[in-house]
This record gives sequence, structure tokens and C-alpha cells, in this order.
Amino acid sequence: MGRNRLLFLCGFAVTIMIICPASSSSDWNILNQFRKRSVGAVSAGRSLKNYCESWRFNVELNNVRGFEVVPQECIDYIAKYMTSTQYKSDCQRAVEECQLYLTSCCALKGDGKDAWIFDVDDTLISTLPYFKKHGFGGNKLNLTSLEGWMEKSKAPALEHTLRLFHEIKKKGFKVFLISTRREPLRDATVDNLIKEGYHGWSGLVLRDLEDENKHVKNYKAEARKRLVNEGYRIWGIVGDQWSSFDGTPGAKRTFKLPNSLYYAQGHALKMCNESILHLVLRYVGFDQ
Repeated sequence: MGRNRLLFLCGFAVTIMIICPASSSSDWNILNQFRKRSVGAVSAGRSLKNYCESWRFNVELNNVRGFEVVPQECIDYIAKYMTSTQYKSDCQRAVEECQLYLTSCCALKGDGKDAWIFDVDDTLISTLPYFKKHGFGGNKLNLTSLEGWMEKSKAPALEHTLRLFHEIKKKGFKVFLISTRREPLRDATVDNLIKEGYHGWSGLVLRDLEDENKHVKNYKAEARKRLVNEGYRIWGIVGDQWSSFDGTPGAKRTFKLPNSLYYAQGHALKMCNESILHLVLRYVGFDQ
């Protein structure tokens, strides 16, 4: 009995660690990773700056996947990048490539069925003001805190995509917004978008209660499938997460904006800090 109980406790502990990973970036240590992998990068003279640049670069390439937090040693580097002119330049270059594509890509049929898709957070409006006050991705996401901030409708527009949004709309595309935000945030999201200069989109897709257990890429692919089933042709997608492009049906072209703060993967957002009861109460309006 004693041995069985010990095995049970060990198994339970492992399960907890898998379900609710480390809550801060301090658990992710670059030097420990080097030792585990026997890379010997430190002794080879590989600088921390170079490592963090490579980490960020490989996040954008989708080689680094599923990270819960920004590595502790890279928080300052990521903070500097996300608030730098280089970040703005990288975003602008992605937008310019999209504009170049638009000059020759699309023979619109004029039937109102030519569609373009945008993400919302960190594509149209920025969550950077929130993450500036919460560790630049170095702390595990607190969903309750983030949604409380979103409810204030204070996310600023990303100027490069604001211009692109209106340019695409003027060309005759129907613009659809597909977000991992939850349905209770609809009013706040619409208010925020309008306040920042966005208007005239044809649809805003948010996660309902039935979407909570869906993988992000499946949730977004299902939203695109509904559009295709309604006869829409998806010419392009602009987003900051790879999960916005994965799955079928896809688009003829996709344009990825940089984002090293978080990685939307697995179930839309892991909620180890929030009970299912609390989630249900939020949906039915009792959690005020």
C-alpha cells in the first residue's frame, strides 16, 4: 500500500506539472538548457545577446513553438525589440510586401465574395501596453488580468495595419476579423476598434463557450471553413501568430507580423489560474 501510494503521488505531481506549467520565466534558464543539451555554447563564446536574437528569430520562423514564457535572460532584449524602431520597421516591411501582393494578385469578381482576414490583438490593435506592465512575456499569462485590461478598450492601433486595413477595404474585399478573444469581450472589442479608426468590417468572430477546448488553429480553420462554405474566396490573411495560418482551408497568401511576447497554441489559452466555474460565471454574466 505504501509503495502504491508513493507511485500515485508521484504520478499526480507529474500530471500537475504538465497541466499547470511554471508560472514565471525564472523556471526557464538558458544556461540550464545549454547544459541539458550539451551544446557548450557558452564556452564557445556565444553571447547572451546572440542567443536571445536567435531565440526571437526562431520564434518568428516557427521553429521555437509552444513557449509559455519568454526566457528570463531574454526579457530585457525582447522588451527593447518590441519597443524599438526595428520592430516597427519589421512590421512595416511585412505590410509593404502585402501591398505589393495587392497590386497584381487579385482579379476580384465584384460579387461581394472576395475576402481578407485579419487577426485582432497585435495585428490591428496592440497589447504591448499591457505586457509592458506584466513582464514583457516573462510571466505566465494571467487571463483574468489580461481580459480585465481588454475590457477597458484602451489597446492602441498598429498604424501600419490600420492603413492596410482601409486600403484592402477600398479595393473591394470583405474584411473579416478572427480573434481568440472571448464572446463576452465583443462590446469592448468593437468599441476599441472603432475608437482606433477601424470600421466597416464584415464580420468579427470571437470564441464562444463551445470553442474553449479547441486548438487555436482548429478554431480559426473552422471559422475560415464557414466563410468558404458561404461562397467566400480568401485571398489573404494578416496575423501575428502561426496558428492563424495553419489548417485548411487556407488563403492564397499569408503575412506574418512579428510577436515575441507570447505563443498562441494548444487550447486557445491555458487557464490554470481560473476555474471552470469561474469561466461559466463570466459567460452567463454573474461574475461582475
